[in-house]
Parts: sequence; structure tokens; C-alpha cells
Amino acid sequence: MASKPPASDPVQDAPQVTAVQHHAAGLPAVKHSLKMAREQMGVKRTALTLLRVNQKDGFDCPGCAWPEPEHRHTAEFCENGAKAVAEEATLRRVTPEFFAAHPVADLATRSGYWLGQQGRLTHPMYLAEGADRYEPVSWERAFDIVAEELSALASPDEAVFYTSGRTSNEAAFLYQLFAREFGTNNLPDCSNMCHESSGSALTETLGVGKGSVLLEDLYKADLIIVAGQNPGTNHPRMLSALEKAKAGGARIISVNPLPEAGLEKFKNPQTPKGLTKGAALTDLFLQIRLGGDQALFRLLNKLILATEGATDDAFIAEHTHGYEEFAAAAREADWDETLKATGLSRADIERALEMVLASRRTVVCWAMGLTQHKHSVPTIREVVNFLLLRGNIGRPGAGVCPVRGHSNVQGDRTMGIFERPAPAFLDALEKEFGFAPPREHGYDVVRAIRALRDGKARVFFAMGGNFVSASPDTEVTEAAMRRAALTVHVSTKLNRSHTVTGARALILPTLGRTERDVQGGGEQFVTVEDSMGMVHASRGRLEPASRHLLSEPAIVARLARRVLGADSATPWEEFEKDYATIRDRIARVVPGFEDFNARVTDPAGFALPHAPRDERRFPTATGKANFTAAPVEYPRLPEGRLLLQTLRSHDQYNTTIYGLDDRYRGIKNGRRVVLVNAEDARDLDLADGAYVDLVGEWSDGVERRAPGFRVVHYPTARGCAAAYYPETNVLVPLDATADTSNTPASKSVVVRLEQSRTD
Repeated sequence: MASKPPASDPVQDAPQVTAVQHHAAGLPAVKHSLKMAREQMGVKRTALTLLRVNQKDGFDCPGCAWPEPEHRHTAEFCENGAKAVAEEATLRRVTPEFFAAHPVADLATRSGYWLGQQGRLTHPMYLAEGADRYEPVSWERAFDIVAEELSALASPDEAVFYTSGRTSNEAAFLYQLFAREFGTNNLPDCSNMCHESSGSALTETLGVGKGSVLLEDLYKADLIIVAGQNPGTNHPRMLSALEKAKAGGARIISVNPLPEAGLEKFKNPQTPKGLTKGAALTDLFLQIRLGGDQALFRLLNKLILATEGATDDAFIAEHTHGYEEFAAAAREADWDETLKATGLSRADIERALEMVLASRRTVVCWAMGLTQHKHSVPTIREVVNFLLLRGNIGRPGAGVCPVRGHSNVQGDRTMGIFERPAPAFLDALEKEFGFAPPREHGYDVVRAIRALRDGKARVFFAMGGNFVSASPDTEVTEAAMRRAALTVHVSTKLNRSHTVTGARALILPTLGRTERDVQGGGEQFVTVEDSMGMVHASRGRLEPASRHLLSEPAIVARLARRVLGADSATPWEEFEKDYATIRDRIARVVPGFEDFNARVTDPAGFALPHAPRDERRFPTATGKANFTAAPVEYPRLPEGRLLLQTLRSHDQYNTTIYGLDDRYRGIKNGRRVVLVNAEDARDLDLADGAYVDLVGEWSDGVERRAPGFRVVHYPTARGCAAAYYPETNVLVPLDATADTSNTPASKSVVVRLEQSRTD
């Protein structure tokens, strides 16, 4: 039987610290998964639901975007996937009676964990101007309210349409179509806060802003470099792929400021050997300082250039541009400066070079540890330089592998969720639908927050997600949201963003991935794109949590009909009735989706074309793969300060908090901890167990403070610290962003640690 949600917030003021673990998954992961699933869903529902996750006739996990193998296990899910499914398929409900009992001011004092644990939203809810609590509202009235506010705007560009990565391809395509027919490109998305740096760098250098490898390429690789990523918590099914690659002879270098259990040893719960002995994964651990990755890859490139016969001269001559300028810059790389930037030893780098030179087929994987710095884009460009030097683009077992976080964040971008759309995409949209889309670029996440703050945006509409908790500079973001005339959130669960509202607010409850979607044309399915460009169907099987829910495509279609009215020639009612008609339009607008409805019937899905991977063709400005030669950057740290990275705990997925433990790092019953190298702590006179305030320092001189964090002596890189978000997003300045991509620099925040005012 499922358990009831917590009545009150758990006390988190005394986190317990135990030993750090050196392996991931295994029997504890199985037990923890089933415990959480049983608490949310009960025994029978747990069995029925989990056995459908990531199956060819089932639904795509609402968690990460890691691809499914061709041959699926009966249990094709990981611990965090089980948690994500349990939270969505929970039997707990948030009804109008709940909102009647909890004023918004009360909800605003609750933790994200408590809010999420209350269960599924069941009714559309409305917060009127001046009211103290949400009240139920009909769907018709809800759409009227949105239409009233949108029609009152002086310009369509005063509206912001945000998208979370959970949104399906069909819903995303309709959403961007509606926004552009309304008249704006203000389509920020969660990618702006994570892999925008990857897309910017890869588009410039390779011509495609996505990874160039498929799952099979990992199995064929000689060397896999995993940089700035913690797959054991953030993409646990990736560990199975790394285990298989190791069994095939691959070696693995992990580059990270923290040792991560999942990259040390993986205890695969699918095999007897995995449950007992496990498989060691990392052959070489480079414990790099935060932000030192560009310097590392630049020096490796210098050393490759200095090694006779190490470069693929034929590939460079035929397929690349800018080699001479790059090579001149790489030869200037300095050993002493690199050791300072990275915190590594000369022996570490020389050992890495040996492994690189011994590999004919190399894959580099990365995540937020590379993308959330001021110099993230040149860092990723340097990774591309590294691969181009030895011809490791466009051949089996080699390439770039940015590992996306949310399950359809890449698909949403493919469908046109982008504030800076390509002219060719807008041309195709205009040809297909007969209206002139706006051409002026819109707001990304950071610019949207500025626009709301400055009164230039008045309506904020979110298709999923938890915008307030995901965004940087929490106090600025929340103040900006409160200046809006209307905030609207399409959601499955309660979250912090529902408590930080404009003058008026709506919560529109929607179907989850796990639920059956029946429209006028019968039972529907949706599609998603994984981190490697594979597209496949997702079919929910559970009865909806409430008869008052609408699907995301239905919400967009009905809203568009109400807002655009008779002026729109788009068949919104037809789209709501039958999602196949949406896919027919996608097939005519989005390259690679030709004959979409027929191809998606393949249970394994289909791969989108990728010119660099498929034919060594590079659709860049030069027509070739571009070497680049940016100056090397890395964070400089003032005396007595630490460089902080924000990260997830193991009981967390993005802003969703499943529990209060971080099992692999030895943290229990609390999230307000700061991980500090023991030697740094001694230098700063900080005992293990002391309580400190984290105080951000940035060029604007504003004091940003996160109070009451327990110091944990931890084997981080020297000079580096780590703490969980969203609690530490308050420390990330809104204007501290990556050059080019404008992604918040959440992995290089200069902080000082002061004795806690609450100590």
C-alpha cells in the first residue's frame, strides 16, 4: 500500500555524515528504488509500471535522456528512473481541498521536497489578483484568463513561453507554432541553462549542435573520456554502456573535481557478477580544478602535435579549416600554467597522453561540469580540436558525446523551441502554415528574467518545469516573477514556482508520460528524442490521475484556438484530436523527419541524420570542420576564497527532490552541506561539522548569501567546494554567464565561508 505524504517538513538542520562510497548501484540501489516506488505507488502498481519503463511498447522514462539499447532488459530502468516514475505515477493527490487548506504564503515556506511529496495535481487552479490561495477554475475560464492577458499586451514580445525538457515532440512543435503565430520568438527553455554551451560550440565547429555518436560507438571505442559528469547519479544507465565498453577493451579517463562512486566501480544489478564483484570503470582519474578543462585539452593538443605521426594529416587536410592558427596557439601552451589551472601533476597528464596516443577511436563525453563556466564554449571547442587532430569525428567508435539531462530536451530544440531559430526553419514554417513568423530573436532564460524584472515582459507561461528553482540568482528571479501580470504553469506536481506568482496565476494540470492519452481520434502516443538523436514512441498505460487533466498537446491546441481565434488557419482542433496529424506537419517542416508516422512504428525508433557522423560532411560557415584558437581561460581565486560548483544529490533529479540523502557521498537527512577539501578547511580554520554561510563574491559587489551549511571535509580538488542546488542558486549572479551561450556559470562561483549567523 502507498504511504501518505508528509504532513510537515522534515527537520534538516543536522545532516549526518558517513563514509563515502566507492561503487554505485548494486543491491542497495534496487532496495532503495523499490522502497520509494512502493511508498508512492503501492506494490501492484509498482510492478505494472516499472516493467513498462523504456520498453519498446511502453513509455519513455521521464528522467534522463540516455538512449535505450536495441536489446532491452526486463527492468530497463535505473534507480533514479524508478524514482522519477514513482513520483509521476504516485497515488497521492493534490486536490482543491489541499489548496483551500494551504494559503500561498504557507506553501511558499515549504521545502521543494515537501511540495513534491504531496502528489499529483488534479484540477486547474486559479490565484486571482489579491487572493491568498488558489481556487479551482474550469478549463474554459483558465484559457479565457490567458487570452485576456495576452490580448492586453502592447506587443507579443511582452509574453514569454518557457519549455521544460519533459515536453514531447508533438507538444513542443505545437507550442512553438502557437508562440510564433501569436508573434514572438520568446521561447526560452531548460537547455539555455545546461547544454546551450555545447550547442553553440558544436554548431560553430562541426555544423550540428548535437552529439555525433550513437550507443554502438561507445562499445567500439578504444578510449572514453568522461569530463565534468557524474553518470552514477545523473545518468545511471550510462554505467551499463561503460561496463560493456570496458568489456570490449575500452579504457576510461574520468576528469572531475570530485571522485564519483559510479565512475569508480559499477555493480550492475542485472547480473550476478555485478551484484557481487562489480566492474571497475575508471583507468585514470584526473582530479581537475573547476574550470581547468580548457587548459588540459589545450596542453594535450600541444603534446599530440609534438608527437611524430600522432595527427591524422589526411583528415585534417581534407575536412578541416583553421588548422594553422590553432596549431600555432596550441604550441604556446605552457606546462606551468596548465598545472596551475588544472591542479594536476605532470605525471597525470603524461599518463593521459599515453592513453590518448594508444587509442585510434576516442569518444569524449561531458555534461554540466564543462558547460556552466564563463569560458565553456571555448572549452568545448578545444575538446573538438582534440578530436579533430586524430580524425576522431565521423568514424565508428569516435566522436563528441554531450550527455543531455532531461528526457526530451534535445527533441524540444529539434522541434523549434529556440529563441534564435534558423531562417531555414522559419521559412519552412511559413511555407507549411501560411503565416509570417517573427524573425527578430527572442529571450533566452537569462534575458527573460531581465525582461520580467524590468517590466518588459508581462506574461510568463511555462510548459512544465520548475523555473524559479532552476534559474540563477534566486532573489532576483523571484522578484522578477512577482512583477508579471500573469504566471501560468502546465504541471503534473506542485513545486516552488507555483508559490512565486505574478498578480494572477494559473496551474494547469497535465497528463504524465505514464498515463493513457485518449483523444477524439482514439488512443494517442507521443515521441521523444534521446541524447544521441534517436527518435521513438512513448505510450502511457495508466489511467490518468484525474479526469480533469488535459494532455500537453490538448492544452496548447485549445489555448491557441482561444487566443488566435478565427484569424488562425491552423487546424488546432484536428491536431488535438489526432497527434498523427501533428507528425505529418513535423515531417514537412523539420529535416530528418520525412515519413515520420511510418518510421516511428519501428519499435526501436529511428536515428536522425547527422552529417559529420554519417558522411564526414560539415555544414559550417566554411563547409569544413573548424579548428579554433581561443585564449586559454580558467578561474582565478582570491586568497581565502573557494570556487563553488552547484550539483545534484543522489536523491534528486534536476529540481525534483526525491529524498534527503546523498548515499554515494555519505550524506543523510539533510541537503544544506558544503563539501570542502580537508586541507582547504584547515587553512580556513573550518572544522568538520562547523556551520557556515556561503557568501558569493562577484564584480557587481552585491552580497548573495546562502545561510546555515554544515561543513563536510571531503576529497574535492584543492580550492574547490560543492553544494546542492537549488539551495545554492541564490549565489549565482544573473549576469554571470558563459560567453556566447549565455548559460549561467553555476560551476565556478567564488565564495567565502563565514561562521553561520544561525550557528
